[in-house]
Amino acid sequence: MAGERKYFGTDGVRGEVGQFPITPEFIMKLGWAAGRVLAQCEGDQSKVVIGKDTRISGYMFESALEAGLSAAGVDIMLLGPMPTPGIAYLTRTLRAEAGIVISASHNPHYDNGIKFFSAQGLKLADEVELAIEAELDKPMETVASSRLGKAARVIDAAGRYIEFCKSTIPSRISLNGLKIVVDCAHGATYDIAPKVFDELEAQVIEIGTEPNGLNINQACGSTHPAELQQRVLDEEADLGIALDGDGDRVIMVDHKGEIVDGDEILYIIACASIDKPDFRAGVVGTLMSNLGLEHALTEKGICLHRAQVGDRYVMEMLQRHNLLLGGESSGHIICLERTTTGDGIVSALQVLAAMVERDVSLHELKSGMTKYPQTMINVRTAQRFDFSGSAEVAATQREIESQLNGRGRVLLRASGTEPVIRVMVEGQDADEVDECARHLAQKVEAAYQSSHS
Repeated sequence: MAGERKYFGTDGVRGEVGQFPITPEFIMKLGWAAGRVLAQCEGDQSKVVIGKDTRISGYMFESALEAGLSAAGVDIMLLGPMPTPGIAYLTRTLRAEAGIVISASHNPHYDNGIKFFSAQGLKLADEVELAIEAELDKPMETVASSRLGKAARVIDAAGRYIEFCKSTIPSRISLNGLKIVVDCAHGATYDIAPKVFDELEAQVIEIGTEPNGLNINQACGSTHPAELQQRVLDEEADLGIALDGDGDRVIMVDHKGEIVDGDEILYIIACASIDKPDFRAGVVGTLMSNLGLEHALTEKGICLHRAQVGDRYVMEMLQRHNLLLGGESSGHIICLERTTTGDGIVSALQVLAAMVERDVSLHELKSGMTKYPQTMINVRTAQRFDFSGSAEVAATQREIESQLNGRGRVLLRASGTEPVIRVMVEGQDADEVDECARHLAQKVEAAYQSSHS
């Protein structure tokens, strides 16, 4: 059934603003369709919360969703600019039937998207998304005037979420004495993140906190940490924290200006959790998680489970194995004992708490894990290409795996978002890894050309 979707991808509906389906007309009808499904689920007047990041098109789509939901007879609670995980949290605490996020995450300002949370702060079940799509194919009808949804703004939304973030580390922990550079990517955390760390008594230096609707994720944030690295060195700070445009990802920088990515953050949080009573000896990563993470966790007696790339698949595997911690190299970390979705601020706080409790630097915390060199090559194809049918590609992959002999690994996968084959090789020797990746990429390219000649 999931394969029959027309509009929903793995993370809601996303695209370029003004290009179908990211148009005001479609988004209004999407709000109406979602409202119709939610109203069918509940006998009384339903309510939905709406939050957004800072991109300029958020105003337009907020109004469109509001109109569509009202026409379906659903009340609306407007949160304004709010990190995606904050919207998930407030959906739960405000007892709403659903939460709607207007964001394209780490994408540029000219993209936008709509994603949904259930009443439990989780992504909608497949059958609910399919039900919404079924409503989209019907003519839009407005309920009687007496049943139209009303809209209200939640005045204290930011304060509620700030208090929640602070509550995810023990109250005995203070960040007093830590000098932190915080890069908010001119995104949804621009006002909230600095306050969280400041109220926990850190000395906070802000960058990326002046959104103008167009500069979200522009040469800043978790996908572009170079400015943060330099600022940490210039300020002689203890560390830096880079969030993405909607606040569900985090990348950190240690006092030496070195990147601490999602794999290393997972390792740090897992190690800090070992002595806790509810610790479960497993962590979920993805096919792209560095082999160094797997080896470092194994040494601690922790099993790494690898999911398909994408936070939806990480969450599915966490639930399947009854685990509490998972994430991606990109910095999308899910701490299920704290919250229901990836949360950049909450994940950073878990790392800071580990620093304070052990009285060590971020650099020391990550030193127990050694990342293996990794080379990724994208082989671009004009159309989808099934490389699994090539005997030569398969033989080359086996040869490389035999050459690495347990000292590395090979991954071939088709991208789910663009027509490319991702060729990844990692191992202990950078030159060997690079040579193997290039050799395998050439075989994939030759197989593609041969199949289309």
